[in-house]
Amino acid sequence: MNIFDILSNQMDDPCVAEQLGETVGAGSNQVQQLMQLGLPALLEALNRNAGTPEGARSLARALEQHQDDPVDDVTAFLRNADTNDGAKILQHIFGNRNEQVQYNLSRQTGLDIGQVVALLARFAPLLLGLLGRQKKDRNLDEFGIPDLTSSINSDFGKSERGGLMDLAAKILDADGDGNIMDDLGKILGGFLKNR
Repeated sequence: MNIFDILSNQMDDPCVAEQLGETVGAGSNQVQQLMQLGLPALLEALNRNAGTPEGARSLARALEQHQDDPVDDVTAFLRNADTNDGAKILQHIFGNRNEQVQYNLSRQTGLDIGQVVALLARFAPLLLGLLGRQKKDRNLDEFGIPDLTSSINSDFGKSERGGLMDLAAKILDADGDGNIMDDLGKILGGFLKNR
């Protein structure tokens, strides 16, 4: 199971964006933009969390709780995700940046905060389920978690989506007064044209 390929397929699938858009009352283009930014932002935040011993231990425990989640059918999982659990996961992943990240994503996509949270709360359990499956399959302990998260981030960085990882880092670090809309438009425009 290649997590990069799975996530890339979801990010490029207009049917997934349309179905998710119906669940939150948003257009598929906006949902696709949120996927293009939100999934890398979640990955970047997970990777940063795994960079400390305490963070790696905490993430390892969370992955064990999600290692048997039914992530084989990703589209069905996203449709039926427990968004209450997802909202708690977001708080753990983003920590004190949670509201700022949601605000930044809202500004960049045109979705309101409630829509952003509802969608991210579907993506977060999916990521933990996919990573949990990898941890289980590869029999990783907490010391293997940083390599797992950094290898997925590296796959994104080396791909044509590398620019999205850069934008994800800006979204995590932005204090709200910067505007990355120009860069976002160029990068997303390229992806959407290639569909």
